[in-house]
Amino acid sequence: MSMELGFWAPVVVAGALAGASTGMLGVYIIGMRIPFLGVCVSHAALAGAVFGSLAGLTGQALLVPALVAALATALALGLADPRRMRADVNVVMGLLFTLTMGLAFLGVGLFPRFGRSASEAFGLLWGSLTFCSWRDVALMGPMTAVEIGFVLLFYKEMRAVMFSREHAAAAGVRVTLVWTGFLILASIVLTVNFKIVGGLMIYSLMANPAAAAFQLVRGHGRALLLAVALGTVSGVGGFLIALVAELPTGATIVILSSALVGAAALAARVGRAFRAAGGR
Repeated sequence: MSMELGFWAPVVVAGALAGASTGMLGVYIIGMRIPFLGVCVSHAALAGAVFGSLAGLTGQALLVPALVAALATALALGLADPRRMRADVNVVMGLLFTLTMGLAFLGVGLFPRFGRSASEAFGLLWGSLTFCSWRDVALMGPMTAVEIGFVLLFYKEMRAVMFSREHAAAAGVRVTLVWTGFLILASIVLTVNFKIVGGLMIYSLMANPAAAAFQLVRGHGRALLLAVALGTVSGVGGFLIALVAELPTGATIVILSSALVGAAALAARVGRAFRAAGGR
């Protein structure tokens, strides 16, 4: 029994770190109404990893091209001025998303031509939490600590930017610096974690805990704490359910996080109904 616990320990820790870090990130992405950011950056990382696999890289070495692609996309978003382009920032993200998704599937389609196996690339698409090791945890842990440090250091600035970039700039916040730093942080967090649930589903683990938190609480700080908790529940609970029921871990994590959003929405609706009834 102790051997089994030792074998699954890094998997549980990795699931908890992935859920907590992406849930924290999601508060800002959902709060700023830029949901395409997570999709865009994660697919850029996926495209980089696919072409890295095509070039012969394996294992954690795939994070290098994945991170390069994600950072390039994040910097492009940070430097792009939607007003000059006469397009909403979500439109710009949508364009980059379609490009990176096309590149990712183009790379997958090229595997047979170059005589390489696409098994690891498909693992990146669907996730492989079950195969996480302490080496993965050693990478995810410091990255989660960096994310917490960024949030604490720029807590007021990020709250102002989340409310309105224009008002934040008028109040003296260095919006371009903070915004670009956040995009770089988002690209690194998503790249490090997309192995857990897969490049196609990492957006759900990021968005769902934050969406559930916003249903249940008000206030920036409370939403952050609750999103971290719900993300952790999604990552660890999804793995445990998948283990017992012998289901795919990535899909189970996503379904559990989606169920939490539904439960939060129902709880919020019931709470409003009780308050309305008590006020009569």
